[in-house]
Amino acid sequence: MNVPVTGNIKEKILSESEKLLWKYGVRTITMDDIARRLGISKKTIYQHFTDKEDIVYHVVSHHLTNEICEVDKILEIAENPVEEMILVSDMMRQHADAVNPSLLVDIQRYYPKAWAAFLEHKENRIIKDIMASLQRGVEQGLYRADIDLETMARLRVELIQLGFDDRVFPHAKDIMALQDQLLHHFVRGILTDAGFVAYNQSIDKLKKSTI
Repeated sequence: MNVPVTGNIKEKILSESEKLLWKYGVRTITMDDIARRLGISKKTIYQHFTDKEDIVYHVVSHHLTNEICEVDKILEIAENPVEEMILVSDMMRQHADAVNPSLLVDIQRYYPKAWAAFLEHKENRIIKDIMASLQRGVEQGLYRADIDLETMARLRVELIQLGFDDRVFPHAKDIMALQDQLLHHFVRGILTDAGFVAYNQSIDKLKKSTI
């Protein structure tokens, strides 16, 4: 189905490319598919982007920028660091239906520029955010005081990436159910008694909000 192209054509190309790449995978979708989706010629696309790798890079960068905005909103509304982590995981779940399970692995394998952008985001934003959240949790008595903040932050990020790797979990039928398992395994390992109370309250609150 063609999508009417109005307004800023470059933004429209990025928007529709993201939908296609996220749903069907970065390797599957071609420049022809993108042109056909928009009802424009490939020549028009090449006026704005060098090649498919350029599109993938800009799509990933755009997605990461939007993700930062969503996480910032969560940090504003969460009652404590435990709830922050639960809500961020739920945000991932809400996006899961639109994401091909092989997306992250394929970007790592075949699109080095886009992967470099993700790694920069991972180092300069994700890990630092998780470390800050863990620090607040320790200060509030929700997380154990003996945890190493950087080690735990990096472990959390690696667990997320691991959950999308079909080489490690080749038979995973529900990626977000797998991510939930990894999240809860991680969180429960660093909670104090007070943290467990906050954890159970956050889970109950989330369940009620989704009914």
